[in-house]
Amino acid sequence: MPLKAVKPEVVAVGKPKFLISGESGVGKTWFALDFPKPYYIDTEGGAVRQQYREKLAAVGGVYFGKDQGSQDFKSVIDEITELATTKHDYKTLVIDSFTHLYDLAASIAEETVGNEFGRDKKEANRPARQLIRWLENVDMTVILITHAKDKWVRQGKETVSAGTTFDGYQKLKYLLDLWMEGKKLGRQRSLTVRKTRIESLPEDKELPMEYQAFAALYGKEVIERASTTLAMATTEQVARIKELVGTLRLEEEAQKWMEKANVDEWVEMTEAQLAKCIEFCNKKLAAVVGTK
Repeated sequence: MPLKAVKPEVVAVGKPKFLISGESGVGKTWFALDFPKPYYIDTEGGAVRQQYREKLAAVGGVYFGKDQGSQDFKSVIDEITELATTKHDYKTLVIDSFTHLYDLAASIAEETVGNEFGRDKKEANRPARQLIRWLENVDMTVILITHAKDKWVRQGKETVSAGTTFDGYQKLKYLLDLWMEGKKLGRQRSLTVRKTRIESLPEDKELPMEYQAFAALYGKEVIERASTTLAMATTEQVARIKELVGTLRLEEEAQKWMEKANVDEWVEMTEAQLAKCIEFCNKKLAAVVGTK
């Protein structure tokens, strides 16, 4: 079997997708609403106050709150799906807070499965993973705001404090390229990089909690460029791949394709992804027919 790795190529820089943690009142929401054209998903209802509404309107943003379904994972995922696949002029997606959305899902799960061995969290992890998958697809700056919580580590036989971390789905720090912690000292508000894959924002770097400071380091032209839409698999493609997989008995191979694309169903694939699967099946079908 030939090796499948390809040579690395230079690709265009994508929009930033990052996590901000911090105590209440450090300015996380205010900072996020300075980003261009925000689509603001308010899971806590904290931004109903006039100053937030005025700030949101001033930058051309819109509000998706509790009345619109912000406290339900499925409703939020459906909204992100629309943002990924339909034309719009929004440039920034903010979920404030992701912690509250995650905790609500865990609380609902606890009523049916309990919380022994973290069963409630395991149930909340499922929609969290699906949401992250769609965040990867959406061509927008993504800001997930989370609460802070104490971090504890083992030292010998003792458990000692190791500062703070973010509260919520713990794999976020592996799935996103950047995690920053917000702090407030007097009137000064700042961000400290806690985890990063971005060269211009190295770990432990501190910067003012200001949009212009962040944009200057990441690339203002990237953040402010228009969003593009993602072409999803068509109905015809889905019907064709199901037919081919059944005819060729490629169920095991199909499962591997879905795992690689990080999807659970064919309809969650992009048009380009499913086209490659169909192309593979068509070649295999042609080989089978030719042999016969």
